[in-house]
Amino acid sequence: MNRAVALSLSHPHVLVVIPARWGSTRFPGKPLHIIAGKPLVQHVWERCKECRHVDKVVIATDHERIADAVRLFNAVSVLTSPDHPSGTDRVAETAKSFPTHDIVINVQGDEPLISPALIDELALTLAANETISMITAAAPLEDAALRNDANVVKVVMNMQSDALYFSRALIPHPRNTDADVTHFRHLGIYGFRRKFLFQFVSWPQSPLEKAESLEQLRALENGARIRVVITRDNSPGVDTEDQARAVEALLAK
Repeated sequence: MNRAVALSLSHPHVLVVIPARWGSTRFPGKPLHIIAGKPLVQHVWERCKECRHVDKVVIATDHERIADAVRLFNAVSVLTSPDHPSGTDRVAETAKSFPTHDIVINVQGDEPLISPALIDELALTLAANETISMITAAAPLEDAALRNDANVVKVVMNMQSDALYFSRALIPHPRNTDADVTHFRHLGIYGFRRKFLFQFVSWPQSPLEKAESLEQLRALENGARIRVVITRDNSPGVDTEDQARAVEALLAK
């Protein structure tokens, strides 16, 4: 029996939670924006349902209108508090309703082209190594135009593929241009062991988290390890209506 099959038979229960907030500052009602005939959040849900190593997919929302729309395509939704400061807090509230799930994957509700294989890889990596409490993903940052874009989060890792730091600035800084260094773009997907998820949301916001507006830095500042899975998948998210049109064009192909 190969390793993947063995894990699929013995892995802990895996819950995928898709946070879908109505009140996006830049794009109100974004989860229900129609792309290629379907609400944005439905595209994300359908990708997650393709996963082979996920036991349940749930949409966590703060608005009845999204919950009503979710029921129309037969997805499970959980209505959460509208006051959560982050998607991870919404995920943690949702996970309380599913106490038998040991691994929780947070898939952003604006990633309609997320790779099911990547979600599976995060789940299997957590299942295979009990010393890992939190996991995420990154892809090589090949577009030079994005390297100094503060909306593109970068990550540097150690030799064991654990995160050293995340930043909106370009890290490492290319002072020596002949150095053989690959820059990596952080992808906004996270996996947690159940116990660590609740510990994470119990910690107050940390200084570096506030400075960079990156909640994953809270874990690093509290001494936690974050394993980073490297992928070539670099699916675009949807933060604006222009990006929604671009994704629709990709889906049309």
